[in-house]
Amino acid sequence: MSHFAASVCLVTTDGPAGRRGVTVTSVCSVSDEPPTLLVCLNQSSASNTRFDHNGVFAVNILASHNEPVARAFSGEGQLELEERFAAGRWTTLATGAPILADALVSFDCRVIDSRPVATHRVILGEVLAIGEPTLGESLLYRARRYHSL
Repeated sequence: MSHFAASVCLVTTDGPAGRRGVTVTSVCSVSDEPPTLLVCLNQSSASNTRFDHNGVFAVNILASHNEPVARAFSGEGQLELEERFAAGRWTTLATGAPILADALVSFDCRVIDSRPVATHRVILGEVLAIGEPTLGESLLYRARRYHSL
């Protein structure tokens, strides 16, 4: 799977179960009416259950200048949760899920379905709000390395 070139995203949540953020490449558009996104999260991390428990998430599409944030949330450096969030500037839109202020674009979603598939949990979310898109190069991941496009 490492040979797929993919956009790097930061998926975040906040709510009663607590804050969480994860760097992922497994995000895709499902529908435009209603606007719906699909995210896959590894089930090996018990903290990823926060996405289901909170019932909301944001997909932050990362720019090349966001690589340090991507690395922090991928687990590099074994940073604690608050140290990871200290790597970026945050805001919120409709759901309260953390929105990275300088992402290329962010989608604020409520969970409409969630199910296990093999090693991952597939979460579908209806987009309730979209952050202001910005210009910049996209951050990609392929062959276990970050790239810009």
